[in-house]
Amino acid sequence: MRLTVIGCSGSFPGPDSPASCYLVEADGFAILLDLGSGALGPLQRHIGLYDIEAVLLSHLHADHCLDLCGYWVARTYAPDGPKPRIPVYGPEGVADRMARAYDLDLDPGMRQAFDFQTLRTGTFRLGPFTITAAPMSHPVEAFGFRVEHGGTAIAYSGDTGECEELVRLARGADLLLAEASFLDRPDLPPDLHLTARQAGEHATRAGAGRLVLTHLVPWNDSASILAEAKSSGYGGPIELACPGAVYEL
Repeated sequence: MRLTVIGCSGSFPGPDSPASCYLVEADGFAILLDLGSGALGPLQRHIGLYDIEAVLLSHLHADHCLDLCGYWVARTYAPDGPKPRIPVYGPEGVADRMARAYDLDLDPGMRQAFDFQTLRTGTFRLGPFTITAAPMSHPVEAFGFRVEHGGTAIAYSGDTGECEELVRLARGADLLLAEASFLDRPDLPPDLHLTARQAGEHATRAGAGRLVLTHLVPWNDSASILAEAKSSGYGGPIELACPGAVYEL
C-alpha cells in the first residue's frame, strides 16, 4: 500500500501546499482521502485524472471537498466523452452540498459523474481495501478513516478535536495521519482541532507505528509544530506532512 500526500495545508491552501488530499494505492486501485481546495492540479503529477476509482470525503468543509467541483468538470467534459461514474463517499447531504458549490440544479447535480454514497460508522470493502469510518469531534458531521490492505493500516483523522474514537480507529496502525492545526495556548476552542501535542498523545495511546502531522495551518511555525509533537512523549517516528511525500507500507 502506498500513501502519497497531495495537499496538507490546514483550513486553506498555503504558499507551498494545497488543502487536504491524500492518494492511497494498492494492487492498481487508487482512492482519494479528501479533495480539498487547490488539490486537483498537483494530484495530476502523481496519477492520471481518470485513474481514480473512488473519493472519500471526511467532511464537507471547503478545504476537504471543494476540488470535487473541478473533478466533476474533468470527468463530465473529457474530450473523448464523459467518464464512467465513480463512487464518492461523504456525510449526509454530500450530493446536494457539491451541487450547490458549483451552482448546479440539485437534480441531477453531479450524479451523472459521481455515485454518491452516504458514510455511516462502520467497515466496508472498497476494491482491495477494507475501510473503516468513525465519527470525529468537529462542528459538522466528520469522519476519520482507517484503510487496511495486506496486513498494513493507515489511519487518517480528518478534522477533529480530542477524540477517543480516533484512538480506537488508529489502534496499531502502521501510520497515523493526524491533524495538528493548533499550537498549545490558553483557551483553545474545544471539539474543533488537535494541537501537535495532542496528536502525539493520540498516537501514543493508539500504539501507532509512525505519526505524520497534517492539516498544517500556514501561519504556524513548522519547527514549533514538530517540537510540540515530540514533547508529547510519543516514541515513534514523527514528521510533518509535505506535498509529494510518499510512504510505502
